[in-house]
Amino acid sequence: MTDYEKAMRPEDITRLFVERSNAGDAAGVAALYEENAVLAYPPGSQTVGRDAIRELWEKVLAGRPRFEPEEPLPTLVNGDIALTSTPPRDGAGARAQVVRRQPDGCWLRIIDQPEFVPPTGP
Repeated sequence: MTDYEKAMRPEDITRLFVERSNAGDAAGVAALYEENAVLAYPPGSQTVGRDAIRELWEKVLAGRPRFEPEEPLPTLVNGDIALTSTPPRDGAGARAQVVRRQPDGCWLRIIDQPEFVPPTGP
């Protein structure tokens, strides 16, 4: 695997995600996740595991989408676990990720909720 810049603060992951996505680097995006991470994407389903996340991002990035940086909301940290979030630029809800500090001090995503779909019904 390529040597990628590590997220030494939980907030670094969002920046690295945007940089790697815009470069079309699905493996680099997947490297931001722990081996058994859970990604709630596509909406209404889950993608589990770094390999499956890489495969998903290969498909998504094949369309060459452009991601814009989003200003992170304050990070909540409890020991080696943190909750990061950003409000999408379009004002539709929020994005949230749970990250864990690794033995080398870097942070990786373990749960990623990139989109919140509003509940339907009465």
